[in-house]
Amino acid sequence: MPGVLSMRIARICINLIFDDSSVFGQYAAAARRHEKDSLMLQKYRHVIWDWNGTLLDDAWLCVEILNEILCARGKRPITHRRYMEEFGFPVKDFYERIGFDFSDEPFEALARDYIGKYDARCRECTLHDRALDVVRRCKECGIEQSVLSAYHRQRLEGMLDFFDLRPLFARVVGLDDYHAHGKIEQGVRLVAESGFDSGQAVLIGDTIHDHEVAQEAGADCILFAGGHYLEQRLRSCGVPVVSSLGQLLKM
Repeated sequence: MPGVLSMRIARICINLIFDDSSVFGQYAAAARRHEKDSLMLQKYRHVIWDWNGTLLDDAWLCVEILNEILCARGKRPITHRRYMEEFGFPVKDFYERIGFDFSDEPFEALARDYIGKYDARCRECTLHDRALDVVRRCKECGIEQSVLSAYHRQRLEGMLDFFDLRPLFARVVGLDDYHAHGKIEQGVRLVAESGFDSGQAVLIGDTIHDHEVAQEAGADCILFAGGHYLEQRLRSCGVPVVSSLGQLLKM
């Protein structure tokens, strides 16, 4: 009898653990998902994150500010879709495509106006859904992480501090001006200084320029279709495209 009773108790315990509707089962299921996700993230030793549009959900704000500037100069506003169809680097070329005339007002003046308005409101933005989960999971897995952005470096550091993200990144690389001309040179240097071999680093961004940076730096690239570009534009690069950052936990 004692042996039969022990076996019954053991079966009950096993059922509790694997029944996801029980409290024990929920904890066990979460642990299994955590282990699975962690193993899938360990393909790389260095993850390089773009900031604007990738970790930070700010495309909506950029459209609002651009339309405010356009309307103040008597020009037609743009839709969010057109913004995602036209946006690109260098930003100066993008400004021309949506109607700014630099013979009337120099690009540098427009850039100052834009960045002043952006800096005043950028803390209205939130991180993209699951962004913090993915960054924390990378940290738990011992994967080194960096941020590479065309945003001004000091402002970038301030935003990372605002979201309590700075301790999660080994390196933070931004620009020293507000012209957003691109970040290829900075990306190549970042990958070289990290010391990891080709194929051990991946750049995760939301623009074709991020793919260009990754190619020049010798890193893999994953593009996120929830930022500043339409998904169809990103797919032309021929690299993996995700519609949610949560998908990175399953890759």
